[in-house]
Amino acid sequence: MDYVFSNRVASLQPSIIREILKASSGQNVIPFSAGNPAAETFPVEVISSFTQEILTQDPVAALQYGVTEGYSPLRETLKVQLKERFDMGQPQDDLFIVSGAQQGIELACKVLCNEGDTIICESPSFIGSLNSFRSSGARLVGVPMESDGIHIEMLEQALKTEKNVKLIYLIPSFQNPTGMTTSLEKRKAVYALAKKYGVMILEDNPYGELRFKGTDVPTIKSMDDEGLVIYVGSFSKVLSPGLRVGFVLAPAEVMQKMVVAKQGEDVHSAMLPQILAHKFMTEYDYQGHIERIRDIYRRKCGLMTEHLEKLMGDSITYTNPDGGLFLWCSLPDNVPMLEYCKTAAAKGVAVVPGTAFLVQENEPCNSFRINFSTPSDEQIVKGIEILSTV
Repeated sequence: MDYVFSNRVASLQPSIIREILKASSGQNVIPFSAGNPAAETFPVEVISSFTQEILTQDPVAALQYGVTEGYSPLRETLKVQLKERFDMGQPQDDLFIVSGAQQGIELACKVLCNEGDTIICESPSFIGSLNSFRSSGARLVGVPMESDGIHIEMLEQALKTEKNVKLIYLIPSFQNPTGMTTSLEKRKAVYALAKKYGVMILEDNPYGELRFKGTDVPTIKSMDDEGLVIYVGSFSKVLSPGLRVGFVLAPAEVMQKMVVAKQGEDVHSAMLPQILAHKFMTEYDYQGHIERIRDIYRRKCGLMTEHLEKLMGDSITYTNPDGGLFLWCSLPDNVPMLEYCKTAAAKGVAVVPGTAFLVQENEPCNSFRINFSTPSDEQIVKGIEILSTV
């Protein structure tokens, strides 16, 4: 049988991350390549207790079909919190629940982009989003990052010259993979450019609650007085990624189309996790829990950067983020990055080559991403020691 695949997926290739790290999937490999929250941040006892309460007191609500927009109490609680804490949400906006932030990103692309339309992205950027965009048939245009966010002049040049630009995709806070945070000045500049050229912004903020130093920077959505920003958030990094609860705050007209598209994908997000998330926000010390997560990541990031500086400070450069989960390390020009990553994997440390995050994977890149949330403290120390010998 000769299989003929759709145009949307025929050109997609296996992830370079998966290919390089196949040899590093054993139990003894130190997982600097992961992007998982620290297991010790999961409130297991609380989730267990709340689940028992839900299935005892109102099992039908948790086990029956729900509306596509999501569990109404959770939606209303999120709207209030986003407005009170982050000044997000205009009268023309509405919010709905998705099966993880990744679905919100995919739906935004689905309802706004035709095949051949252009999406402008930071480069490097999150590989999951890039692959969603590619599978839709959109053209991707990468704009380089600076230490304080996307290069504004090059962004405007792309907006001027590229055809049918429909979205600007950004991860402004503790970006994956670089860990960088877009400055307030640049956030304002990006919004001004979106307004000038009539292009919507897809603001992806899965790490925004994970700031462990410095002060919060207003979201781009908080500046949105013209309905230009689709904001995607998630419970994956503050509650549990396995529950798959995310949310989208967007102009109501756009949201309604995203809801129709979601109906064709999964009807609605699972009800039990949504009810759990609502109870977690309203019946538990939600903010105290986030502060405990921040304390854990502050310590783990500090441990990793301390050992990087002590053992590799003269041989690489690296970002020192104010939050999130990742560091972006750059090798000297004479060190071949892919060979470095393969050798590290063979010695028992998995890191992700930077080319995996580029809009064009054949562009030159001498960087790799490492994660401090997943490995234990002992693995962080040992892993950096191994990388220094490589």
